Amino acid sequence: MESIPKFEEIDFQKYLLILQRRWIPAVGVFSVVFILAFLYALTLKPSYKAEGSLLIRTNRTASLTGLGEAIGRLESLVNTNSPSDTQARIVTSVPVLQETIRALNLRDNKGKLVKIRDLSQQLKVESTKGTDILQVSYTANNPTQAAKVVNKVMDAYIRNNIEANRAEAVSARKFISQQLPATEATVRGAELALRKFKEENKIIVLQEEATAAVQAISRLEGQISQNQARLVEVTAKTQKLQAQANVNSQQAVTLAALSQAPGIQQVLAQRQETQSQLVVERVRLRSTHPTIINLEEKVAALDTLLKKRMAEGAGSNQPVLSRNIQIGQLREGLIGEFARSEAERAGLEKEIAALSDKLSAYKERVNVLPRFEQTQRQLERKLKAAQTTYEALLTRLQEVQVAENQNIGNARIISPALIPDQPAASKKTLLVLGGGIFGGMLGLIAALALDAIDRSIKTVKEAKELFQYTLLGVIPGVSRNDKNGSSTGGVEQSTSIPRVIGRDIPNFPIGDAYQMLQANLKFLNSDQEIKAIAVTSSVAKEGKSEVAANLAVAMAQLGRRVLLVDADMRHPVQHQIWGMTNVVGLSDAIIDQIALGIAVQEVIPNLYVLPSGVVPPNTVALLGSKKMEALVTIFSKEYDFVIFDTPPLAGTPDAAVLGKMTNGVLLVVRPGIVDSASATTAREFLSQSGQQVLGMVINGVNIKLEPDSYFYYSKESIEQGFSSRKSVSTKQVTSKVTGNNDI
Repeated sequence: MESIPKFEEIDFQKYLLILQRRWIPAVGVFSVVFILAFLYALTLKPSYKAEGSLLIRTNRTASLTGLGEAIGRLESLVNTNSPSDTQARIVTSVPVLQETIRALNLRDNKGKLVKIRDLSQQLKVESTKGTDILQVSYTANNPTQAAKVVNKVMDAYIRNNIEANRAEAVSARKFISQQLPATEATVRGAELALRKFKEENKIIVLQEEATAAVQAISRLEGQISQNQARLVEVTAKTQKLQAQANVNSQQAVTLAALSQAPGIQQVLAQRQETQSQLVVERVRLRSTHPTIINLEEKVAALDTLLKKRMAEGAGSNQPVLSRNIQIGQLREGLIGEFARSEAERAGLEKEIAALSDKLSAYKERVNVLPRFEQTQRQLERKLKAAQTTYEALLTRLQEVQVAENQNIGNARIISPALIPDQPAASKKTLLVLGGGIFGGMLGLIAALALDAIDRSIKTVKEAKELFQYTLLGVIPGVSRNDKNGSSTGGVEQSTSIPRVIGRDIPNFPIGDAYQMLQANLKFLNSDQEIKAIAVTSSVAKEGKSEVAANLAVAMAQLGRRVLLVDADMRHPVQHQIWGMTNVVGLSDAIIDQIALGIAVQEVIPNLYVLPSGVVPPNTVALLGSKKMEALVTIFSKEYDFVIFDTPPLAGTPDAAVLGKMTNGVLLVVRPGIVDSASATTAREFLSQSGQQVLGMVINGVNIKLEPDSYFYYSKESIEQGFSSRKSVSTKQVTSKVTGNNDI
């Protein structure tokens, strides 16, 4: 499942509290800026504003002739702007302003010509939305001068526009005149290249030639197919006739020719007749008979003559048997048919070969036609492009020649500037209001910057987040000059002697806050009763001695026997709080110089105080001694609760030493005194030394600067010093004080 992104909410209450803490510098910065803006507004002189109007439009005079329409045309490069927006910037351009300054001889208070920058600051050109009208205005102390400046600026702009259009036409004509000869030569070259290409490749009309070639190829392929089919048929017939006649093709031709020769047939007939006579005579006569011999010689002579004539008729040296010549009428017919079939087959083969050669020639021509066509199109495109460019240049030349003679610009004055008779609206109120807003912003920034630079802990919430200890009590700060009532005025003077509830500070709400603190300590640990604690702080001046003294008073008021031990031998203060002497005390008891009964004094019912005594050279050695451990054990047995006022954690290990001997450490934190670095160091020291931190008490809290309410009583009742309190259960009080922490 895709996680939903978390957005941090803006804590407006946090910034309000910062302003409450830093209101003095914030108000100071605001006052300085506001006063400066007010004084500057008083020095302003009345100013007069003259206004004139220009109509921006495209010069359409050329449309009457149809030439030169592009000269002077106003177009925007982007869709979001109109041509009038561009012309508005041109009105305030340097050439227009320079001409205005020179023509009107505008000078400043020192007699020097007005700078272009100063003139442009007073000159405003605005485009009226939805129209092509430019509103030109100028503000000056002299109304006549304001009107003159506006009118002169508009005149200078129109004149510069006309000159710019003319210059554009002249420049275009010169350029076109230079380009025409080269463009004409390009047209001729393109024409020559196209003609040469057609002549070399014998091209008339490629499209018609391609169509005719395709038709010829189709026709030739049909003829070849027909002849091939006929060739197959004739070949089969020839093979069959050859088998029947039992001759090959050459013999068939020869026999056919010899059988048709009269001389050969005559000799052949005589030979057959002579052989017949020889056979008959051999029956009657002996072989030696002269008749037999004559007939044999005649047969031999006829054979010789036959061979000679056959050789002459065949035209070949190959011998032809005389018996092959003696063919019948049927065989003669077969041989003749075979010879004709063989001749037809040979003719078909030649015809197919001729048609194939012709087809190959057509195909070869067709294959090169696309390349010829592509080359021809390229040449034609070059020719067309060159012709188009040439024609466009000729047309453009006529246009710019007409445009050179035009005397009309792209703008005209529709409302000249009149001399204003009343001053423009005063800016004094706006300046004062702006100064107040700017001063307020600077004041807010100054307050935030000062608060960011200040690294001290400022609220109870910051202390809880930084230390992460259980919050056991919150002691509101009261004014030192107010005994009967309370105040939220902030931190007391650190050089004064700590005060005691009931005697120096009122029971409400301070006394009730300490009663909450002692109740939380009582219910902090249900398994083991807390008998002795060490009260310390991160740095000096956080009020840990005052917290220790008043916590002891709160417990004593409930009837518990409490011993308050001043273990801060470096800077003892408990004897000053209770008006005691510090001649003898804890240091003397540790070294067994006096009895405890002499050093411990009861200051109020159930509250006993043991001062620090003479300051020893090595306090750590005394506090960490076995004697001190024994004294802690004795104190825990004789009293219901023992509170040790120890030195701060910064730079001294005294509190850590005593923290190990007691049930734990109670850390006092005072917003505005301890910074985050010192607090972090103290927390790390307590963690590394393995101290049992029971919790922390926030002292001297200014409830007006707190984003959250840590008191059961309302701020209004605290400020008015009400002595009445609302009835609540101990569980509710404990939960409210500790901020919903489990204790």
